[in-house]
Amino acid sequence: MNTATTPKPRTAAALAARRRKTQAALERIHQAIARIRREKAQISVAAVARRADVSRTFLYDNVEARAAVAAAMTQAGEHPARTLAEQNDEREATWRERALNAEDALKAAHTEILTQRTRIGELLGHIRDLEVEWTEETIQRITAENTNLKKRVRQLTTDNRTLDERLKAARSNLRFQDRRVADLEACIADLGPPTVIDSRTPPG
Repeated sequence: MNTATTPKPRTAAALAARRRKTQAALERIHQAIARIRREKAQISVAAVARRADVSRTFLYDNVEARAAVAAAMTQAGEHPARTLAEQNDEREATWRERALNAEDALKAAHTEILTQRTRIGELLGHIRDLEVEWTEETIQRITAENTNLKKRVRQLTTDNRTLDERLKAARSNLRFQDRRVADLEACIADLGPPTVIDSRTPPG
C-alpha cells in the first residue's frame, strides 16, 4: 500500500518545483525585456536569453516566453518573424551539414573496408598458391602483414559503427529541427505580420 501511494507526493512536489522554476524564468524574461526597453537597446532572442539567464531553447519551447519576446520585438520594429525564421534556418543548416558530413565519412569507411577485405583475400590466395615455394621468413612476413590488415579492418569496422551512430543522431536532430521550425512557423502565423513604424514620417 505504501509503495502505491509514496510516489504521488514526490511527483506532485517535483511538478510544483518545475512550475516555480518556470515561473521564475518567465519573470526574469519580462524584467529583462523591460530593462532592454529602458536602455533603448536592440531586442533579440540572444539578448533576452543572456539577461534573463535562460537558454534560447527555453525561449523557443515555452509558449509564454516566445510570445513575450516576439511581442517585444514587434513593438520595437525588429521583425521577429524574419529573425526567428533566420535563426532556425541557421540551426537546421548546421545539422544538415553534419548529417551530410557523416554520410560522406560513412561511405568512405565502407569503401576502405571493401578495399582492405579484397586485399586480404588476394594475400590469402597467394599464400595458398605459393606457400610451398616460400621460405619461413617470407611466410612470417606475409602472415604479419595479414594480421595488420585484419587489425585495420577491425578498426575500420569500429569507426564505421561510430559514424553510423553519428549519422543516426544527426538525422534524429534534423527531424527534431523540422518539428521545431514547423512549430515556430505556426506561432509566427498566429502572431500575424509585424507592424513597422516608418521613422521618417513626422508626427501628425
